[in-house]
Amino acid sequence: MSSRIRSVEVFPVPVPFARQFVLGSGAVGAPGQATDQGAAVIFVKLTTEDGIVGWGEQRALPSWSYETAETIAVVIKRHLAPILLELTPFDVELFHSRATKRLSPSVSNGFPFARAAVDLAMHDAAGKLAGVPVHALLGGKLHDEIPLCSAIGVGPPEAVREHARQSSDYSAYKVKIGGDLDADAAAIETVAEVAGAKPLWLDANQSYRPSALKQLLDRTRHVRTIHCVEQPVPSTDTLAMHRLRDLIDLPIAIDEGSFTAQDLARTIQLEAADLVVVKICKSGGLRNALKTAQVAVSGGLEILASGLTDCGIGFAAALHLFSQLDLALPAELNGPELLSDLYVEGLTITKAVATVPTAPGLGIQVDEERIRAESIELLFS
Repeated sequence: MSSRIRSVEVFPVPVPFARQFVLGSGAVGAPGQATDQGAAVIFVKLTTEDGIVGWGEQRALPSWSYETAETIAVVIKRHLAPILLELTPFDVELFHSRATKRLSPSVSNGFPFARAAVDLAMHDAAGKLAGVPVHALLGGKLHDEIPLCSAIGVGPPEAVREHARQSSDYSAYKVKIGGDLDADAAAIETVAEVAGAKPLWLDANQSYRPSALKQLLDRTRHVRTIHCVEQPVPSTDTLAMHRLRDLIDLPIAIDEGSFTAQDLARTIQLEAADLVVVKICKSGGLRNALKTAQVAVSGGLEILASGLTDCGIGFAAALHLFSQLDLALPAELNGPELLSDLYVEGLTITKAVATVPTAPGLGIQVDEERIRAESIELLFS
């Protein structure tokens, strides 16, 4: 139970997409095309003294947040590995405390994606050592299954319509909007036609100004199934979020503008959001994501669940996390929908409903052979 970590391995893999996916902040991936090396998935393998293995992962997406594949890999190898080799997989809070001292955060947390990848691996190994699933380490699950939300990327109406049709099993749709009033209005109306009574969750990824967003929502006022609008303005403009709550009639969700529990507490104090999007990657790990969720509940905000197009390790970790929470909408965990492969076995997804794993650790089997075979050398010049 107290077995120390003896090795830390890092594998950058350019994971291919099964379909094109574009956010308001730019393209993420396309069929037959892996992400560029700066946006690769970073897999982490921890091995303890008695041979127990823990796996973690995070996607580097520089257009969404500042960490690249190169920075994540260097931070883990050079700065986090020395800390880990002094600890056991159970020392999660001690790991984060020491990581914060070594890599001091600025106004939010420091290198959260790198820390989240390690955090998942620690939880996976700890669960295997204890013989319990990760959700049991966190206090136990409330839900056995997690309904999923389909993620509809920015695109022409015919592509948006076809994606929505193919996602008919999903019980909600997240519609990406990119700042073009005509294109975004057409996308919203197109998905609404296909979705019927199912809720729509709009996500601008910081691509709007308040006045333009009001115009868009005025144009789509006849669509009665829009549940909320996520992060319409730049992440640093919390006061614009506050102004928007008086300007529009829909609830506003904060995502890129709130990485930590402290960020969310500040957002609540400024009355700048109605909902918060909880993501493991931006929180820096599972327990930090739970802290954000607890602040949300305490402050009267509803919780939305999301990821960053995770492979199977990150997806499984999100299922363990969100099994403990009551969500405002189905979880937007879009890896199974958008990626060509998840690099794991052991997940069960039936008609867009995922079953929370119950085997020890994350409860999945990782395809280490493929990860090693497809791992790339990152270029630093």
